[in-house]
Amino acid sequence: MTTVTDPGRAAAEATARILGDTLDGSARGVVVDSPPGAGKSTLVVRAALELAAAGRPLMVIAQTNAQVDDLVVRLAEKEPGLPVGRLHSSDSDPYDKVLDGLDNVRKSAKAADLVGLDVVISTAAKWAHVKNVEPWEHAIVDEAYQMRSDALLAVAGLFERALFVGDPGQLDPFSLVGAEQWAGLTYDPSASAVSTLLAHNPGLPQHRLPVSWRLPASAAPLVSDAFYPYTPFRSGTGHGDRRLTFGAASDGSGPDRVLDVAAEAGWGLLELPARHTPRTDPEAVGAVAQVVRRLLDRRGAAVSERADGPVAVTADRIAVGTAHRDQAAAVRAALAGLGVTGVAVDTANRLQGREFDVTVVLHPLSGRPDATAFHLETGRLCVLASRHRHACVVVCRAGVSELLDEHPSTEPVQLGVTVKFPDGWEAMQSTWDQWSNHRVSWRP
Repeated sequence: MTTVTDPGRAAAEATARILGDTLDGSARGVVVDSPPGAGKSTLVVRAALELAAAGRPLMVIAQTNAQVDDLVVRLAEKEPGLPVGRLHSSDSDPYDKVLDGLDNVRKSAKAADLVGLDVVISTAAKWAHVKNVEPWEHAIVDEAYQMRSDALLAVAGLFERALFVGDPGQLDPFSLVGAEQWAGLTYDPSASAVSTLLAHNPGLPQHRLPVSWRLPASAAPLVSDAFYPYTPFRSGTGHGDRRLTFGAASDGSGPDRVLDVAAEAGWGLLELPARHTPRTDPEAVGAVAQVVRRLLDRRGAAVSERADGPVAVTADRIAVGTAHRDQAAAVRAALAGLGVTGVAVDTANRLQGREFDVTVVLHPLSGRPDATAFHLETGRLCVLASRHRHACVVVCRAGVSELLDEHPSTEPVQLGVTVKFPDGWEAMQSTWDQWSNHRVSWRP
């Protein structure tokens, strides 16, 4: 097979194959793997429009209300005349009020009110309560790897064929209860919808989007090698297509020096002295806040293919990612103390799917005495390392390599369970090795 060198052409050819199998294929399901920023939502919208244009009734299943509302808005922007149904809950504030301004969108808590519309969109949780309706000819499942298999089973009777689109490298489906008793069984309800689907239907067409339009050329190789070794991808841009510049010179401090390194290399590691600390390590939290403050003070500007000239990196284009909610709360408080507002500060779970110019990450293993399964979760680190378009600064205490050596993975081997590769231990080690090449040591 000939390798296509032009990323735009490679992405277009992949999309054409996906749409061909979706519209003209005979298989009951089509699976699409997508790396971060490869255009999952763009593909979902385009597939929905083409299915609607072909006169095929379509239901769309997303995992959160925010995802549903975003897809409704995207469809309205692309095709203002397309009748779209927004199936919502009976809560007092069930959807984004921006939908009230869209004339082509009909909203209801009852599926029967939306039957006959070209496209009906809702969450998997809401679709699970829909009964006594004729099955839709087609379904699109967005963020399919974040959907549990029991949620898929609950809605499988509502459609005849489906397109499953998702990112296999991100966080696994969330479960409130332990699922060890089902591990290795073909009906494990905590497994992802895609893994269970393929276990029972190995012959389904499988595709992948080969290009990330979010990650710069400096980041795509590391993220691809560390988290997507079997489904590699590349950046849609080349070295030099994007630049991060500053309107004020460095003051020589650790935060300024690591920002300069990140602007040049795409990655920067601000390393604090090794120490075992509380989870909300005040020094590490303060360092994160100082990096953001200095980025704004130095008037960071981004040059990219999206604009003719430099665009200011304002607070809303910056994110801080953490492993725990109490860490995020501590960072928000530290930023407020420095007079910084408008920065997205949250856990990997909540940052998943979002995009920023610059991200600052508090490393999950910073200051820890051990490496637990939670902190070695591959998807968590993947999300934290793949939200940026220009640069990512990682803040961490020294000693990660030693910590990993002292605490190798001891998770029990479960028969019948497909091993997720790479595992978190290996991903932590490989990313740390790379980030260490861009290390700035700083003593608070």
